Amino acid sequence: MSQIAINTSQNVNISFNTASVGERMLAFIIDLLIKVAFVVIVFYLFFNIFDLGYLLSGLDQWSIMAIYIVLTFPAQIYPLVLESLMEGQTPGKKIMKIKVVKIDGYQAGFGDYLIRWVFRLVDISFAGVVGLISMIVSRNNQRLGDIASGTAVISLKNNINISHTILENIHEDYIPSFPQVIALSDNDMRIIKDNYTKALKIDDRQIITKLSDKIKSILKLEIDSTKMTERQFINIIIKDYNYYTGKDN
Repeated sequence: MSQIAINTSQNVNISFNTASVGERMLAFIIDLLIKVAFVVIVFYLFFNIFDLGYLLSGLDQWSIMAIYIVLTFPAQIYPLVLESLMEGQTPGKKIMKIKVVKIDGYQAGFGDYLIRWVFRLVDISFAGVVGLISMIVSRNNQRLGDIASGTAVISLKNNINISHTILENIHEDYIPSFPQVIALSDNDMRIIKDNYTKALKIDDRQIITKLSDKIKSILKLEIDSTKMTERQFINIIIKDYNYYTGKDN
């Protein structure tokens, strides 16, 4: 399994394992089965339950095709919508524990998922051979859609302990200080904690300062440095995020 080094906004490289071709294919198959099940149900309702097949009588081929496209439209935009709502995952990706991320370290946005979705038409051409070849020969197991959008698919199956994740042990009686942390995403918090952990190991005060300032800027917080050090602030931010999102052990 290869690794990808993502350069964060604090100029710190974080290594992730890229999802293997096998993992991505299995996720694709799971999502495909879900889409097929949806289409089967829709057509069953259309032709059998509501008995609307008569609407197709007398229509030309293009009109019939248009109706079929409308009926199957949710299945067609399935990856675009779910990756946008689930922060880079679909049910198939979630089951396989893989996720779409930006190579530049930022959270992928709707525009990135849209580009991936558009290029999917090319990637699945020739029975998916184009996308498969692209993943095999590209540096980060990227299909054409990933290359065009600057994204990669990483594995979340790393054998790591709690100190390497966004998880943080907090007591039941913990009282949070900054409810603004709910504006952060899991990917944001993962980057914050990874940077902070690495900075602590080498006592890099410059990175800690930059990280603290970045968090304050994003959350629009003004902290009195005489009452709370930068390290205390970041520790509280991590614990507060876990408190509000329920990600505590």
